[in-house]
Amino acid sequence: MEGRLRILFLGKLLLGAVMFLTVGLVWSAEDAVESKKVDGQEQVIQPEITRRTIDIDKIDTEDFEIGVFGGILSVEDFGANAVVGVRAAYHISESIFVEAAYAKTDTTETSSERLIRSGAPLFTDTQRELTYYNISLGYNVLLGEAYVGRDWAFNTALYFIGGVGNTNFLGLGGDAFTVNFGVGYRFLVTDWLAVHIDVRDHIIKNDFFGSDDTTHNLEIGGGLSVFF
Repeated sequence: MEGRLRILFLGKLLLGAVMFLTVGLVWSAEDAVESKKVDGQEQVIQPEITRRTIDIDKIDTEDFEIGVFGGILSVEDFGANAVVGVRAAYHISESIFVEAAYAKTDTTETSSERLIRSGAPLFTDTQRELTYYNISLGYNVLLGEAYVGRDWAFNTALYFIGGVGNTNFLGLGGDAFTVNFGVGYRFLVTDWLAVHIDVRDHIIKNDFFGSDDTTHNLEIGGGLSVFF
């Protein structure tokens, strides 16, 4: 009797082992089939990726900049008049640059002349011509980009600038020491062409009328420059 029980127990144990091995083999086969489908790119969901073509500008590495500008210069007591000039700059680094400028404007009558209107004018046309030259140090505080639509991006910079120079005016007392400071915005249209917008104050210390005087003369303008 005990022999039969042992044989029955061993038979059931053997049957269980066979079933366990069979299930394991089936699972392994299914995993192999799935792996083969993935490796063979037989995926049910195919991702659609659209790649953009990007053109990268080759920005010039030249540090010299030269340009022309124009605007309005308000000369204290001589009205606001058109001003034109030229500028040249050297960019020491990405943030710092040195600029030299020369400009001229023809001023109008003073308030006293407009009120009196009698007798000979106080100044000749040659004396009314104002010219200035200066050298300034600029600092780019905000380097960034301006976007036009979805496809165009342009390099830009907001900068502060200040310096010293001389102003020749009225033919009296020679050149007058001048301090200038202001703020500007540079917009790079291409890798070599830039547009500028500037606001500056020219503080002139002079003795044009026989006594030391300090005047503030505001200039607003814009211009074009090229890098080379």
